[in-house]
Amino acid sequence: MKVVGYAYPWDVAEPGFVERVRELGVDEVAVAVSYHSARAATPWSRERTAVLARHAALYRPVREGAWERLCPGVPDWVESPDAAGEAIALLGEAGIPAAAWLVLTHDSRLGTEFPELTVRNCFGERYPWALCPSQDEVRAYAAALAAESVTGLEISSVVLEACGQLGVLHQCRHEKTDAVWSPAVARLLSVCCCDACAPGCETALREEIGRLMATGDLTLAEDRLAPEVRELVLSTRRASADALRRAVLEHVGSAVALHGSADPWATGALPGLTPAAPDDVDTVVFPCWRPGADSLDEIARARALLPSRVAVGAYVTAVAAAPVPDPGAYVAELGRAGADELHLYHLGLAGPGRWADLHAAVAAARLS
Repeated sequence: MKVVGYAYPWDVAEPGFVERVRELGVDEVAVAVSYHSARAATPWSRERTAVLARHAALYRPVREGAWERLCPGVPDWVESPDAAGEAIALLGEAGIPAAAWLVLTHDSRLGTEFPELTVRNCFGERYPWALCPSQDEVRAYAAALAAESVTGLEISSVVLEACGQLGVLHQCRHEKTDAVWSPAVARLLSVCCCDACAPGCETALREEIGRLMATGDLTLAEDRLAPEVRELVLSTRRASADALRRAVLEHVGSAVALHGSADPWATGALPGLTPAAPDDVDTVVFPCWRPGADSLDEIARARALLPSRVAVGAYVTAVAAAPVPDPGAYVAELGRAGADELHLYHLGLAGPGRWADLHAAVAAARLS
């Protein structure tokens, strides 16, 4: 398996990062070039405990004249206006290939400033963290963001996250919605009903959400939406995701890894894969953060779904609150299920207490 490790620009700048990564033996480091808000722990630092990225930002120079109404945030929590460019250059000097990791539609700052461009659920509520890809202005912004992110960089590939629609379950401040919605309710609350997506579906969605909530069953995974409503929602969502991806790829000349899901209803950082997406990319990275049958089935479905020329990536975390009990064995299982690449999260967040798990995962990937 090819191994891609993920990192933030400030991780790469930390003394010892290059040496640790070289010793770990990853094939490529995906550096966050445009990224959402976060509080990111810095367990390898002797100077601080975390970086507070207060809003989504572009970690390259934000040039005047490159943007229309939507413009990315400038990160004043990093010293350099080109923190990502410098991180990628540092990796290049060390002989370590670098990928540009781009987050596209997850931007609470822009969503708050321009609510008319965000996902709107069937109750009329806006999701400020979720720019709606059905909006022409959002797609144009994502294309400009991609172009400005990669210009002048020596990169081996581009990783696209949130290249589609986000939904109700993506994090919003201090989240207080755990164990409230069944999978079916969460799926319906993630349907965008803005004028460009599924207007006219609000009543059907609200009635079905009410019925599902009234059962009190938090395990329900299926709904009773009319087939024509389901078809309208999915066809519109797929069309907008395809248009967004193609607008972005017009400005990307490298190999492309797309974060996605085999579930067509999935929203979020890894949205549902459209039938046309495999024609446009080199790798699709699927969520495998929780070990077990569901993740293995996801990879097996993906391998059966994708043409042989498209690599299947397994996205595995070493920083979950409940650690993977045996990372090596898990990665080996993913390889047997059909994974061609291991996408390893996260080279900066995983401190000394989790570094052994990264080694185990990489070692298993080398044998798969």
